[in-house]
Amino acid sequence: MPILTAENGQFYLNGEPFRILSGAMHYFRICPEYWEDRMRKLKACGFNTLETYCCWNLHERKAGEFDFSGRLDLVKYIETAQKLGLYVILRPGPYICAEWDFGGMPARLLKDNLPLRCSDPRFLAALRPYLLKVFELVKPLLCTNGGPILAMQVENEYGSYGNDHDYMAAVNAIYDEGGIDCLRFTADGSWDLMLGGGMLDGIPAAVNFGSRAADNFRGLRLYRPQDPLFCAEFWCGWFDHWYEAHHTRAVEDITAATKELLDTGASLNFYMFHGGTNFGFLNGANHTDGVYLPTVTSYDYCAPLSECGDLTPAYHAVRKLLGQSGPLTVQDLPKAAYGKLCLTEQAPLLPQADRLTTPIRAAQTRTFEELDLDFGYLLYRTTLRGPFSGVSLNLGQVHDRAQVFLDGKHIGTVERSRRQDPMSLTLAAGQTAKLEILVENMGRVNYGSKLLDKKGLLDGVRLGPQFHFGWEMLPLPMEDLSNLQWTGEASGPRFLRGRLSIDETPKDTFLKLDNFTKGFVLVNGFNVGRYYTPAGPQKTLYIPAPLLRQGENEIIVFESDSFHSPTVEFVDTPELG
Repeated sequence: MPILTAENGQFYLNGEPFRILSGAMHYFRICPEYWEDRMRKLKACGFNTLETYCCWNLHERKAGEFDFSGRLDLVKYIETAQKLGLYVILRPGPYICAEWDFGGMPARLLKDNLPLRCSDPRFLAALRPYLLKVFELVKPLLCTNGGPILAMQVENEYGSYGNDHDYMAAVNAIYDEGGIDCLRFTADGSWDLMLGGGMLDGIPAAVNFGSRAADNFRGLRLYRPQDPLFCAEFWCGWFDHWYEAHHTRAVEDITAATKELLDTGASLNFYMFHGGTNFGFLNGANHTDGVYLPTVTSYDYCAPLSECGDLTPAYHAVRKLLGQSGPLTVQDLPKAAYGKLCLTEQAPLLPQADRLTTPIRAAQTRTFEELDLDFGYLLYRTTLRGPFSGVSLNLGQVHDRAQVFLDGKHIGTVERSRRQDPMSLTLAAGQTAKLEILVENMGRVNYGSKLLDKKGLLDGVRLGPQFHFGWEMLPLPMEDLSNLQWTGEASGPRFLRGRLSIDETPKDTFLKLDNFTKGFVLVNGFNVGRYYTPAGPQKTLYIPAPLLRQGENEIIVFESDSFHSPTVEFVDTPELG
């Protein structure tokens, strides 16, 4: 394979001038069965390169235990691109942002209170094994070894976070240690502080933006007059938060901004070409102006390829801009509307929480991270004893959503930055009551100064002025529900189960949950993501066909709040807001 170099303001591929035309698609947001379909559509659009981040938080959930299998099979993903004649740009982090939980870093770093993204030896020691493992796997796939990987990015948008040049040099040194001898680059916003904080001597710098290419490249030129012009993230759209409107961008606007960029002669990476889905509990969050903003399940991003891989009007417009005028050899995958399904079985969470986990006892409330719980829910449980009258219940800092139950009855909800139900308790002399607090991690902050985003009840629970001690805590990752006992009806937060029968080869579909409030959905044991119907904008969950099977399919909905009817509907059209 050809080797990419950068010199005299130009990229060269084996000595010939070369323009990178790249599209971003993340393997961990796409079913592996669809990797090739999405890549074929990328190539048919006129792109020559595939770009992807790597997700440290899934590859090394526990220190020293690596997983590169299934939808995390990075090598297979790159080899698929190579088979199709695509080059690859790899961005392994350790921080990726990507609207991904904690910017792709593992939650266990928060347990140890590590200083993040700096030259502190403890943080460097934590990230080094991960990077070296990635490098071990991908080294045979570098262009210098005959593979498709043309370039790799060192860290990611570091200047948006800090200015520790020793840290950036240390990360770069790990690339040397791992034998990474392909082209490296950094990428930041075009502001002075960002470029100044994130660049490395001797390594080309790129900028990220979504419009005004000439202005943004002018900022880069002030620092690096001899570097090739490269937009490492050309933002064609944007992502959604709960409670906000769905972001769209007019095709005409995308086309004009893309043409302006191409007219500069620069290379580009379309972010996103195909966004995919934040399956499970992997969505990140933002924290802006004091408001916590968790990202929705869909990562459609208004990209040229929709969340389900359909060709959009933007796809055709970009394809034309890239000079592709021949007949298309790719097409949308079929969709199915399987209709309504009644979830006939139920299982209450609170009475059965001990079936799903082992309680941990402590004097004070602990965080998710202290209990080695990276994703899911945490149930806090204690016994109150009277007498007291009209005493306020204060949960302190709640990250991110807490539902409070007294003897199984819901008495209030606290949602970070959104909701604070007043709760007052009265117990007579000799009276006891069970207090249960179910806390949901709605996604760790992935960008900015609030990355230290621990989850749970952070600073204790108070009755009036008094801290309450003596707690049981039940970590609930919601990954194994096999011990649940199912009945015809339940109360409170509960699981609901039904069986979807499919007679033919399954097709992509979308699950509509108009009757439900908040929770997540498992399809044949796979967590397809969260729903939050009244918050919007997303109203349907994408269910790729590979998650389904011909015959009987198990559908489980966890509803934390309430529902009107135990009926869901499978439709053939997404509703993102």
